[in-house]
Amino acid sequence: MSRQRPERIQEAIRQEISMIAQSQIKDPRIGFITITKVDLTKDLRYARIYFSVLGKSADKNKALRGLNSAKGYIKGLIADRIKLRFMPEISFVIDNTLEHTQHIYEILNGIKKPKEETDDGEGNTGDKEA
Repeated sequence: MSRQRPERIQEAIRQEISMIAQSQIKDPRIGFITITKVDLTKDLRYARIYFSVLGKSADKNKALRGLNSAKGYIKGLIADRIKLRFMPEISFVIDNTLEHTQHIYEILNGIKKPKEETDDGEGNTGDKEA
């Protein structure tokens, strides 16, 4: 099997699930989600779908429950749209990458601010003397 095939299938599944979630699932628990990534096993039997939701962790858990309840419906629609010998078994995972990245930026900014304050204080006194 070529190395590009799983990547193409992952992208096709990601696009299809995004369209299905936005237009065909009417579950109010799901709300506005973004499918961020799809990981397929090498044998194409299992797919882990990562998604993100704007809001609190309660909103994320509601969306996860909504997606899990619609899993069979989503899998059937994907099977109709993407022709594969075996439709992968799908599981949904909350993607916390955005929150993790934001937390890292906050830490870096916290480190950067005290350094800038000390640099400004030293720089201002040096400019006045010159």
